[in-house]
Amino acid sequence: MDMAFSPAARAAPDTTITTTRSDASDASRAAFEFEVVFLAQAVEEMMRGTTAGEFGGGHGEETWRSFLARAFAEEIASHGSLGIARSIEAGIAAYGTGKTSE
Repeated sequence: MDMAFSPAARAAPDTTITTTRSDASDASRAAFEFEVVFLAQAVEEMMRGTTAGEFGGGHGEETWRSFLARAFAEEIASHGSLGIARSIEAGIAAYGTGKTSE
């Protein structure tokens, strides 16, 4: 299947964070993954007392809840708006240079 994109879509500014690019540093990837894991735990805890849409609950919903929480967490983290990954990456960089962040 050929997936052609419109010229407007190709001209759109690149808003992806560096962790999705192939040239991203190890610290950047690790910081992003930390943010995703943290958010997945938070989202899963928030979902504990609710039902996920029209699934109707039960064992199947409980089984797949962590996958849904992870997907939500990846989407939230991909926007880079929380700053958790940036903070972690700065800490890793400071650790590598021997400086403390102020």
